[in-house]
Amino acid sequence: MAPSGPSDKAGDDSPLIRAFFEKRESLLLFLAARTRCMATAEDLVQDLYLKLAALPPDTDVRAPSALLYKMAANLLVDHVRSHQRASRRNGSWRQETRTVLGGEDVVEEPAADEVLVAKQRVRQLADAVAALPPQMGKAFRLNKLEGLTQAQTAQAMGVSVKMVEQHIQAAIRNLAQRLRS
Repeated sequence: MAPSGPSDKAGDDSPLIRAFFEKRESLLLFLAARTRCMATAEDLVQDLYLKLAALPPDTDVRAPSALLYKMAANLLVDHVRSHQRASRRNGSWRQETRTVLGGEDVVEEPAADEVLVAKQRVRQLADAVAALPPQMGKAFRLNKLEGLTQAQTAQAMGVSVKMVEQHIQAAIRNLAQRLRS
């Protein structure tokens, strides 16, 4: 018999998994408010799902919502601690490996050919963004390049947040396809 996993249909019947999908958006907002980063919140929600999917499907939980928020909060604490350890480790590494000349830190510049390749890639990306259809390009630029939230982008464009999400997803697919070719 094959081991049970997240893709098994039996796991989808778990009350915790059902509660997760019902509360996913709220959990995402809960984590995003605390991390101030939607990408980190998305990662943490994904980690939460993986933890839930690893539980036996017959796990009995009296208050699934409370457990979900407690698990999300614990994942957030783990993330913060991990980030702090990484920052300390990176700071120590920089102190040990920095180059000092005459009492001044020497900044190591990338090689000229790396700079040229990077500039070409940026030019390709700028050309690809400029070639996007007008609404798609505007949504992408406002959200990804100017840093507006999807809600702010939707308001600026006079469309729904869902439409902005669709424009951004389509733009990313379009850009990835253009840059691969």
